[in-house]
Amino acid sequence: MGYFKLFKSEKNGEYYFNLKAGNHETILTSEGYKAKSGAENGIESVMKNGASDSNYDRKEAKNGQFFFNLKASNGQIIGSSEMYTSKAGRDNGIESVKKNAPGAETKE
Repeated sequence: MGYFKLFKSEKNGEYYFNLKAGNHETILTSEGYKAKSGAENGIESVMKNGASDSNYDRKEAKNGQFFFNLKASNGQIIGSSEMYTSKAGRDNGIESVKKNAPGAETKE
């Protein structure tokens, strides 16, 4: 079962979260939030919006690697994936978010 890891960056003092799979691999990384409550709202948004395929922007980087962004219904990016060497890897990452985000617990 996946989980969210909520933390405060020592570099800039902002709050972030990662969605992790059951094997502790990072699936999705958030943008920075000034307040902890903002990051907590971001986690709720991933849980709510992560199930819908239409909320994913599938991208290819200039270096030929692949990644995705998960967007909220207002079009704002909630989180981004790691880089993948193939489209299939990226698409598996999206499926992993869909599987792991709903009902995932938050750890600090």
